[in-house]
Amino acid sequence: MSIINDYPHEELSNLTRERLTRASTATLHTLLHKRGFRNTYIQHVGRMNDSQVKMVGQAYTLRYIPAREDLDVVAAFRNPEHPQRLAVESVPAGRVLVSDCRQDASAASAGSILLTRLQVRECAGFVSDAGVRDSEYAGGMDMPVFCTKPSAPTNLTKHHAVDIQQPIGCGGVPVYPGDVLVGDGDGVIVVPLELADEVAEEASGMEAFEDYVLEKVNAGAAVIGLYPPNEQAQEEYQAYLRSK
Repeated sequence: MSIINDYPHEELSNLTRERLTRASTATLHTLLHKRGFRNTYIQHVGRMNDSQVKMVGQAYTLRYIPAREDLDVVAAFRNPEHPQRLAVESVPAGRVLVSDCRQDASAASAGSILLTRLQVRECAGFVSDAGVRDSEYAGGMDMPVFCTKPSAPTNLTKHHAVDIQQPIGCGGVPVYPGDVLVGDGDGVIVVPLELADEVAEEASGMEAFEDYVLEKVNAGAAVIGLYPPNEQAQEEYQAYLRSK
């Protein structure tokens, strides 16, 4: 097993975190697409929580390979160095534990006990491209939980944990330790850490403009020339902002 600690340790500023909390994943995807990043949306992963919790946090990664019957037995969890257990006990508060399970949701990657431990340790969220056991329990949690689907089988049947804090793929998206994950009802977006500040700042303005557009469309305005805005629409929006 490898644990690498030489990835960026920069922490998100409170301002950037606050801005990302207000931004939708749809907005963030558009802004990253404009910058040439087209593979940032974790595929086939959705929010398990019953409430509309929002997730923002930097990635703490865990990688699995396919399980092997002679190694992945229940007794394996007695090993204090088991990577899954170590990840749960070492993820810093405010980080998101992200699991690379090769998009195989035929088995779980966590259940009620591990998820509760993460919540008690103030983890900012859990993301996996596999399943989650005890899904009804997970649905009632305060900590955001994102996965592919409910899945009763233990992870030992399909997933063998091997690495912590190395680059992984989750739902087909590269995730590097320290990258920023934002999750809402549409799913999870991965924002490269070096872009987080500028994307968060632009997202604030974009969200405000789209609120204005929704107001206009609800009042009967056509979208052509309004979204995206032509010169007249831009002038009208600036006048709207000055009036506030």
